[in-house]
Amino acid sequence: MDKQKRGAKDGDHQQSDGIRVLVINDTPEILAAFKDILELEGYVPLLYSYAITNIDEIEQLKPDLIILDYIFGGAKTGWQTLQLLKMRRSTAQIPVIICTAATHAVRDIMGYLTAHDIQLVPKPFDIDDLLVAVKRALVNADASAKLVIERKQGEPEDP
Repeated sequence: MDKQKRGAKDGDHQQSDGIRVLVINDTPEILAAFKDILELEGYVPLLYSYAITNIDEIEQLKPDLIILDYIFGGAKTGWQTLQLLKMRRSTAQIPVIICTAATHAVRDIMGYLTAHDIQLVPKPFDIDDLLVAVKRALVNADASAKLVIERKQGEPEDP
């Protein structure tokens, strides 16, 4: 399969005008739909048609949110990517939405998803349901970040 990435052109990494949403899905039609939906809502979509297993690449993109498919070419590569994201401090706090048609396969990890505040949007999805999930994920991440800052501000300083 031809590996393709779109939306992340040189210089885009420096752009701070919009909320950057990384979409990782191996179906070009789905990527095109995400692009249209997200752009209409004012988001900056970063589109990848293959599962990113090198987390350094995600770090460089600095997404505010990741929408991740669970199955790539019959393999649970999305699950592996999610685990790698959550095991690294620099990416663990990035909110993630799993958007997949493999809802039966995802049932096995629902406890993990719930515990880590990862939302599931089944395909085919309603556009409004997707947008609600995006807004919820961003609000929850913002609230979590504020809580961490408040905790750090309340800690005594080292002499």
